[in-house]
Amino acid sequence: MSDGARELRFAFKRIERELPHRLASWMRWLRYPQSRWVRLPAGIVLIFGGIFAILPFLGLWMLPLGLMLIAADVPFLRRPMARLTMWGAAYLDRYRLRRAKR
Repeated sequence: MSDGARELRFAFKRIERELPHRLASWMRWLRYPQSRWVRLPAGIVLIFGGIFAILPFLGLWMLPLGLMLIAADVPFLRRPMARLTMWGAAYLDRYRLRRAKR
């Protein structure tokens, strides 16, 4: 397993810890190799949903999640998406810590 794939796997696991159980199990299923034919269209749909973030149901959160799903199959995207995800998770942790101190 390459370093980028290992980093992306760790980033997916980090996100799964933040998600509700049902959504986390769905994400885990999407990471399986046999789910590729669902993962790619789901990633594309999430990216388009992130682009149209001005609509009520859609949000900017969809864009990185879609890119992560596509990165599972595109080697040159693995490391950058893993690092972006881990940066976002660390930012979220710092934000929660600041809010808890108030």
